[in-house]
Amino acid sequence: MLKRDLIRASALAGVAALAYPALAQTARPGILGAAEAAEAAFIFGLPIVMNYAVMYEFAIDRTSGQFKAPFNTIWNDAQVFTWRDTAVPTPNSDTPYSMSWLDLRAEPMVLSVPDVPAGRYFSVQVCDGNTYNVGYIGSRTTGHGAGTWMVAPPGWQGTTPPGIRGVIRSTTQFALAIFRTQLLGPDDMPNVVAVQRGYKVEPLSAFLRQPASPAAPEIRWPRVNADLAKHHFFDYLAFALQFNPPQPNEAAIRAQLASIGIDGRGTPMPNSFLDRLELLAAAFEGERKVDAAVAAAGVEMNGWRVTPIPGSPEAYNGDWLLRAVAAKAGIYGNSTEEATYPFTRTTATGETLDGSKGRYSLTFAANQLPPVNAFWSVTMYHGGNQLLVHNPIDRYLINTPMLSGMKRNPDGGVTIHIQKDDPGADLRPNWLPAPDGPIYLVMRLYWPKTEQPALLPIGRGAWQPPGIVKLG
Repeated sequence: MLKRDLIRASALAGVAALAYPALAQTARPGILGAAEAAEAAFIFGLPIVMNYAVMYEFAIDRTSGQFKAPFNTIWNDAQVFTWRDTAVPTPNSDTPYSMSWLDLRAEPMVLSVPDVPAGRYFSVQVCDGNTYNVGYIGSRTTGHGAGTWMVAPPGWQGTTPPGIRGVIRSTTQFALAIFRTQLLGPDDMPNVVAVQRGYKVEPLSAFLRQPASPAAPEIRWPRVNADLAKHHFFDYLAFALQFNPPQPNEAAIRAQLASIGIDGRGTPMPNSFLDRLELLAAAFEGERKVDAAVAAAGVEMNGWRVTPIPGSPEAYNGDWLLRAVAAKAGIYGNSTEEATYPFTRTTATGETLDGSKGRYSLTFAANQLPPVNAFWSVTMYHGGNQLLVHNPIDRYLINTPMLSGMKRNPDGGVTIHIQKDDPGADLRPNWLPAPDGPIYLVMRLYWPKTEQPALLPIGRGAWQPPGIVKLG
């Protein structure tokens, strides 16, 4: 369900191409300086505006069609995605989602997780309004035992209460907690639901059984949709930044923002026609640079492409273009150490994958399965729309839990057969049904290993995804 809205958020980043005005504005740093500042502001602000758009649909606008739950309330999704689910591109059939948008203005929020059986991966990703991954709970970081953590707002100086295992510090006053729970198979959903029932979100005062803190002031949220964001990008950035206090490494970019009227206090932007032309034109150039960087991101490996996601504020280290690229490519993506996502549309030799034109194989040699501490999967999508593929055996991926039922090669390796037609009873356990047309494959490695041979660090690890081979 989360990815359904990522494509919406990406659409909200689109900005119309308009010519630069020929008249400098006396209240601006000259036309060239203002254009440079506005372009930098777009790149810096793109993740922030995208985040606002998704938050508005998920937690504010009950009529959006994407509304999940109000702030500080958990929402659980329990379903297996199939070819009938057409709203979300590249749907994740591995880890059903739970989520909660957190309003931290009045007081910190407390997240609790239950005991999760060993062998079932789960994670809680806390992502703030700057789209930084500011903390993780779960299999990789805290283990499978029950526990409670606190998400604190910027500047919080209180003491950690008894019973709280750790404090996750948001850089913004609003944040998002994304819970992922591994699904071991279509019949496993009741067990996922049992885990989801143990997830809990509550204010710190409720956790301490104390009177609630005074409520934060009501906010007049500006309505947002794709068209409004396209033409009023900087208005949304000016509004959202009042909830994102300046960070130590933001002095230079905040000065550029101030030079075009974005003061960080929610003050409305200038509204003259020439101001608008100037800003929109500069934003168009900023978006062009972001799109070019997205296309060039990552490392090519045997026909697959793998893109690292820094995640944390420290890892981005003030690289605003890199942060914008990560948001545009897939907002709220896991940090690389939590999950890594090779993807491909080609064979190892660069030939486009097409189920109407050939049969293919993907072979993991003995002891060369994807190196993970949790699990891996290879999911099939139609290359034209990136949706799951209708097929007679209702199989949309091959993953770790399926290995025990698959046929092994003589050397102990395993070959996945990628084709549109049933390969017969002998090979059917290893069949990943393909569309009658272009193919798009995504490999998901949850909790990738760091000891070699490993995919990490990307581009320097000893393991690479094997290339796909076209069969005669």
